[in-house]
Amino acid sequence: MTAPIVARRPLPFLTPAQISGLKPGLADVIEYRKSGLSVNHIVGCPLECGYCVRHLFDNFSMKTPRRLMSDVAAVAQLVNHPYFRPHRTPIQLLNRATDPMLPQVKPHVFAVLRLLDQQGLTNHVLIITRWRVSAEDCAVLNSFEKLRLTVLVTHSGIEHPAIEPVNSSIAADSLRTLYEHAERYKTVLYWRPIVPGLNDSDEHIERARELSLHAHATVFTGLFFREEMAAYYEEHGLPMPYEGTARRKIMPEDAEQRILDAFDSAQSHGGAPWGVLFRKTSCGVAHAHGEADYNGHYGVRELCDICPPEQIALCARAWVKPDLAEVTREAHALGAVGDVEVNDRAIVVEGLDEPPRYYLQHGFGYQCHDRAKPHLYRQHGRAPIGWEAENGPDTP
Repeated sequence: MTAPIVARRPLPFLTPAQISGLKPGLADVIEYRKSGLSVNHIVGCPLECGYCVRHLFDNFSMKTPRRLMSDVAAVAQLVNHPYFRPHRTPIQLLNRATDPMLPQVKPHVFAVLRLLDQQGLTNHVLIITRWRVSAEDCAVLNSFEKLRLTVLVTHSGIEHPAIEPVNSSIAADSLRTLYEHAERYKTVLYWRPIVPGLNDSDEHIERARELSLHAHATVFTGLFFREEMAAYYEEHGLPMPYEGTARRKIMPEDAEQRILDAFDSAQSHGGAPWGVLFRKTSCGVAHAHGEADYNGHYGVRELCDICPPEQIALCARAWVKPDLAEVTREAHALGAVGDVEVNDRAIVVEGLDEPPRYYLQHGFGYQCHDRAKPHLYRQHGRAPIGWEAENGPDTP
């Protein structure tokens, strides 16, 4: 049975002149990110989270959502994208420039989901929100029969109103509502960004522990802090979370260890229970759906030390080292230069930007790394800030 979608006036379109004034990356509706092909045909958000990635696109001041194109056109761009594989490529909706569950935005989200579901696609679809989700919304989300749909609820517990004006209780309520009504979709507690001294106290950890029991999985991660965010913090007199910026998320070792110690203590000594905890988004999503990780993180074996044994076994069975000749052919066809390596952790290439690397990664179910930007042992693809050199050797 198809759940009704409450009619609202569609969001207005940006004019061609307005679109031409956007940063090219923001005007490009389809972007390949690690968790999948990202569809972003709506831009503008009133929530004003200080660390938002919208700073990277120079549109943080755009508070009212507007469309770049219709929902039908956005779906057509997605399914006709050269990197899109039916039933395989993970998809993200509106995770770059707005919140998909804003009242004026979510009818468009539901329309896109309906269009994809009607095509019989079974791809993973990820929706990330920190806004209100109602029981009526859950009924709509449950109505999609083919898509492997996951709603990730961002909850940080940050109480500094200039850094995060949105009260985290909104996300907490949405998570509980989503979990209570989940039938065909899954819900994940997206515990982020964790910033030492800001939201990593024992009280914050206990709050996250309680919330983790209202999710099919919990993913915890640090702060994505680039120069554009730092400039915003400085301009507004906000406390700088770190002395430097980084291209990867910052999650210091001691912050992670405090969380894991709390988790281990509960698991080992009969303390208050935790939900299932993961370091990587795709690991949590895959577990929620009872599948192996589609990003092939099993190759980075130290990531798995907190995973349930049954999940490790599932990923181990699905993780197959690809044929070097086949990988080399595909990588060179995408523009890779020099030798291609397939080691016991990842495919290693040179000369490829992130989108073609992710295309290879999702195609082979095996990590794909840039030789020039190595992943460091035990840092899990995170920034080096807060990690000591003795943690282990460099690994591709």
